[in-house]
Amino acid sequence: MTMPITTAYQAPEIPYVSILDHEGNLDKDLEPQVDAADLVRMYETMVLSREFDHRRLKLQRQGRIGTFAPAHGQEACQVGTISQVTSDDWFCPAFRESVCNIWLGADLTDDLLYCAGFEEGVQIAPDAKITPIAIPIGTQYTHALGTAWAEKLDGTKHIAITYGGDGSTSEGDFHEAINMASALDIGVVFVIQNNQWAISVPRSKQTRSETLAQKAIAYGMEGIQVDGNDLLAVIWAARKAVESARKGRPVLIECVTYRMNVHTTADDPKKYRPREEEEEWAKKDPITRIKAYLIDKGIWDDAKEDDLQTRVKDQIDDAVERFEARVPELMTPDMIFENAYIDMPPYLARQRDEMMEHFQTHGLPPGGH
Repeated sequence: MTMPITTAYQAPEIPYVSILDHEGNLDKDLEPQVDAADLVRMYETMVLSREFDHRRLKLQRQGRIGTFAPAHGQEACQVGTISQVTSDDWFCPAFRESVCNIWLGADLTDDLLYCAGFEEGVQIAPDAKITPIAIPIGTQYTHALGTAWAEKLDGTKHIAITYGGDGSTSEGDFHEAINMASALDIGVVFVIQNNQWAISVPRSKQTRSETLAQKAIAYGMEGIQVDGNDLLAVIWAARKAVESARKGRPVLIECVTYRMNVHTTADDPKKYRPREEEEEWAKKDPITRIKAYLIDKGIWDDAKEDDLQTRVKDQIDDAVERFEARVPELMTPDMIFENAYIDMPPYLARQRDEMMEHFQTHGLPPGGH
């Protein structure tokens, strides 16, 4: 007797959502209803982030700050999602989520301090539901899992939202987190910013999966792919995901976007990325797209744009001025002993005191620090 081969599981389709394309075509049936003031704030946040990236890159090239990861090109992915959660929810970033930080009210001066190597720039307010910046790839996913699990155990409806790039989906932390979130019904929104490149490794060499969103299927959770340069589509998907997560059903959102600048300032994309690819993606710029939408809606005009550019420049100038005024205060010889322990061990305090006594007797080394 032969036993027929039957279908053990029929995988569902992965939806792809685009509402406002780069040519200005709008799907009015899917267009999310967003308050005009909120749309303007999102746009202004995107512009501020883009200009801040430009200034930070200049400061880094001048040796005034260290390396950082620009969000240039990924502004819609971040502001469209972070705007849909509340201050009662957890925000668990990786290292490129500067747009989210700006939306949440971060001081640009603090960002510059952190980029210059001062841990004082990443101090988190005790009541803020924000986890520290995660530099090791993928670790932010387990941070989100743990914080959302704690909320579930406390009986709240608060969730966690976390972010990563396409490369991070190759890390074990990612798979462990989405598996446990799904298995235990933990409210997490996983936002994958598929910017096409994991440093110099293209998306095509990261995985054989046709989409990154479909990785959710294996773990029994919903996956959705959106045009990550379309702010309206990101908002639409984020609202759906947040609503689901509050019911204990985690969601993975893959935002198809493009890193329009360097991976970090230690990187040169000209070494591995074709110019034609960059030019093609530049036509899909998320800022240009949503600006045209706002103008068409009568919410924005040239006068408001001029005013915004002036305010953005002034805000960044002020942040740089305050940053550079604070550096001498922080850059003292004993700074190397700070930020390692909450309570400094006696042996370390003794070494610090001996060093400072030496400098008081013999003077500071060349350079004054």
